Amino acid sequence: MENFICVQCGAQFSQSAEPSSRCPICEDERQFVRHDGQQWTTLQELALHHRNRFEEEAPQLLGIGTEPEFAIGQRALLMQSPAGNLLWDCISLLDNKTVAEVRARGGIRAIAISHPHFYSSMVEWAERFDAQIYLHIADRQWVMRKSPRIHFWEGTTFSLWDDLTLINCGGHFEGGTVLHWPACGNGKGALLTSDILTVVQDRRYVSFMRSYPNLIPIGTAAIGRILETLEPFSFDQIYGGWRKANILTGARAAVARSAERYLQAINGSAHAINVA
Repeated sequence: MENFICVQCGAQFSQSAEPSSRCPICEDERQFVRHDGQQWTTLQELALHHRNRFEEEAPQLLGIGTEPEFAIGQRALLMQSPAGNLLWDCISLLDNKTVAEVRARGGIRAIAISHPHFYSSMVEWAERFDAQIYLHIADRQWVMRKSPRIHFWEGTTFSLWDDLTLINCGGHFEGGTVLHWPACGNGKGALLTSDILTVVQDRRYVSFMRSYPNLIPIGTAAIGRILETLEPFSFDQIYGGWRKANILTGARAAVARSAERYLQAINGSAHAINVA
């Protein structure tokens, strides 16, 4: 019996004697099945040809990504906090070197994940570090490996420790979540956003999509909800889902500026956005 891993999205499935013929996450319109068909691997096979790279993204924020690139190429973020470390998002590969690096920084108290494209081997990580997993209940159907370690939360916000807050913005996925870290940036605050708010190549902007590979936009109401849910939170930085996909100053204004540009593009008219 194996916990097979989808090669395209990186999600680890519940144990089975043979891999499934399909991956529901990849068959959804927000992802895609590999052009040469559904393919699978295992954690052991993945470790034969891949390794994890560790990079300090900011003080107390460690980026962990896999090389050569696997699945959608994302990196997880280990956020170190006085009352316990939080792993934000996740990756498929977990090996002994990674375990040692993380434990040297205090281990993992809990894992919180933005949306299903980052679920990867979350249960494997949780079991190795004796951690809980926090997912928004709206995305419950996309969990491919069940575990009692998974806690489904509801509503718009969920408070963790040290004033950390999970915020359900929706948009890309119904349960799409970002993390507010108020202590980051000398107390100016940061958002960890994955691609719920994806940092684009022009680092002055973020963007918002239902499907990135299939280029499906989200509508005006979804943008309005994102702005409304973020309004109570102060933040000067954004850390996205990939290496160097960060906005290191003026992030709150960047979100407002980006929303205005996006709405102009899909509606063909100007919209007044409060950038305060």
